Amino acid sequence: MARTKEFDPDAALQSALELFWRRGYEATSMADLVEHLGIGRASIYATFGNKHELYLKALDRYNETRDPGLLHELSQPGPALPAVRTVVRRFATEAGSSERVKGCFVTNTAAELGAHDPAATRRVEASWSHLETLLHSALIRARAQGELPADRDPLTLARMLLVLMQGLRVVGKASDDPGRVRDAAEQALRLLD
Repeated sequence: MARTKEFDPDAALQSALELFWRRGYEATSMADLVEHLGIGRASIYATFGNKHELYLKALDRYNETRDPGLLHELSQPGPALPAVRTVVRRFATEAGSSERVKGCFVTNTAAELGAHDPAATRRVEASWSHLETLLHSALIRARAQGELPADRDPLTLARMLLVLMQGLRVVGKASDDPGRVRDAAEQALRLLD
């Protein structure tokens, strides 16, 4: 007879996500995970696989649950540029907030593992591609509606905004000056005028 799990795998995955997000991949040991999740090493392996597999599952969870309203926000009928500006400003505000110490789990993963972990890099790229596509679509609408000058390339602008937004997260994580990220965001948004 198979034993039933004595823990909630969903809650354990969320707890692992929070630990990895706060400490990073390399600084989190299996012993840390055992202690933080409150479940045995064998149960972690049986349910999630090794530490790397658990990390990737946590990153998948983050990507699935992070900012679910972004699509809705950027695809509303009516003027598109105000929504784009709102999203960029929100990223700047979040980057300059007290939560900035954790940063963005995707951005943290890119910085820590991106150069040598193809599985993590694929997930980072998927997240960035999703955001870029949302921005690109909104900027195409903005140009079609006459909000964005006809000589502006929506794809290039979307890519610039994606890089800016990720950079805001990196700088905001280490800077004590929220004006730094706010000013950078406002300067970039002038390119949409």
